Amino acid sequence: MNIDKILERFGLKYEDLNAVEKETLNNWLNALSQNNLTIEKIKEYIKAMKESVERELTKTDHNTKQDIFLKARLRNYILLEDLLSSPEKAKKTIETMLEVAKNRLL
Repeated sequence: MNIDKILERFGLKYEDLNAVEKETLNNWLNALSQNNLTIEKIKEYIKAMKESVERELTKTDHNTKQDIFLKARLRNYILLEDLLSSPEKAKKTIETMLEVAKNRLL
């Protein structure tokens, strides 16, 4: 598995990742190579990524673009967490978000 090609699809390079993201990525690669990837490990990963973003959001030196990007990442992690914890709750959250987006477009 060539991780560089996978990251490239998302416009990233391994060097772009912070220390927590690199460690998590390496843990996932090890788990994948051993076929040990479980829902619980995915939940742990999401929790670690969410905490990383939350720490970044507490810094005050972000420009508007960085702030929006971090908030979007946090929202994605929250949605993933909801999806794994409660599919019905995630469905309602997505429906609400779609309704808000639809109302903004009207």
